[in-house]
Amino acid sequence: MMSRKMRRREFVLAGAAAGAAAAAAPKKVFGEAPMILIQKTVKPVVIASGNGHRYKNGGTQTCVEKAFSMITGGADVLDALIAGVNINELDPEEMSVGYGALPNADGVLQLDACCMHGPLKRAGGVAALEGVRTPSLVAKAVMDNTDHHLLVGKGAQQFARNLGFKIEDDLNTERSRQRWLEWKRRTDSEHYLDPKKRAEAGYRVGLQMVAEGLIDPDHFWGTINCDGLGPHGEICGVTTTSGLAWKIPGRAGDSPILGAGLYVDGAVGAAGSTGRGEANLYNLTSFLIVEAMRRGMSPKDAGMEGLRRIKENTVEKRLLNSRGNPNFGINFYILNAKGEYAGVGMYASARSTFAVCTENGAQLVPIEPLLQGAPEE
Repeated sequence: MMSRKMRRREFVLAGAAAGAAAAAAPKKVFGEAPMILIQKTVKPVVIASGNGHRYKNGGTQTCVEKAFSMITGGADVLDALIAGVNINELDPEEMSVGYGALPNADGVLQLDACCMHGPLKRAGGVAALEGVRTPSLVAKAVMDNTDHHLLVGKGAQQFARNLGFKIEDDLNTERSRQRWLEWKRRTDSEHYLDPKKRAEAGYRVGLQMVAEGLIDPDHFWGTINCDGLGPHGEICGVTTTSGLAWKIPGRAGDSPILGAGLYVDGAVGAAGSTGRGEANLYNLTSFLIVEAMRRGMSPKDAGMEGLRRIKENTVEKRLLNSRGNPNFGINFYILNAKGEYAGVGMYASARSTFAVCTENGAQLVPIEPLLQGAPEE
């Protein structure tokens, strides 16, 4: 009698265990039960272009340090990254992003930005935005408050005004205005050049001013991209810029465009860029890089594949140097869901670096180039 009761009890317990296991198993979809692997925790990491660990705007932290401290303190990853790039946007010494950056050909600052939230699968961006020092925050407002991904020009400014952002008449500082006046004096002092000659002269003179030390080369093409991974695997990214110095008014480069200046897939990783925006726009390289990681490539290998695609598609003579290679620079900053990262570029000099912040602190790491030498060689 006792043994019979025990057998019945064992049967009941075994049935209960089987039921619990069935409840915990992945649900079947159309007759199949796909295995779902969820990485519970990872080590947080923040990466950025090199300017992400150079400017503090009078504070104690750089962009990557600020973002990392907020992420490890429990903040939403995208909020943390945007707080980080706000340091660059607000620093008048950072002449490639936000307030006091190098303006367009008319002396007006038109700013671009976009952001992507991996877990929420949402994004927002602005282009040719005037009068707001922190376009990254307006890009996030587009993400949070609209059904759109991109607002531009006067519409983007009106949207920002309606949400309470401060709109300023002029985002130039005395320093940025003087640089523009010097460029103007050298290129088109009497406004007699036709548009084609004006564009050619403007670019040539801009490079001359870089060579003379009047403009930091990072500021001439400057942008900041910042991507981060949270402790529960949350991946987000943001890119913000004033665009190419002395650009044609209304020009938008790659920075505000999803898949070009930034692309994030919460299950795979993130990639963002700085450098020649037109080359990136033509190839949607950040998207290409993330898709390469989806196929199993490491961040570095995926980045190199993206650079090779740009090289292959650069065929116009005006864009090639004497060796038949691209005569411009472009960098990508890449992070996967495991916390592995890389910074790659078409070329790299001694000063070519990207920023990384982990539990061991922040540092600048050398960019790994696809091609040796320099763009102009």
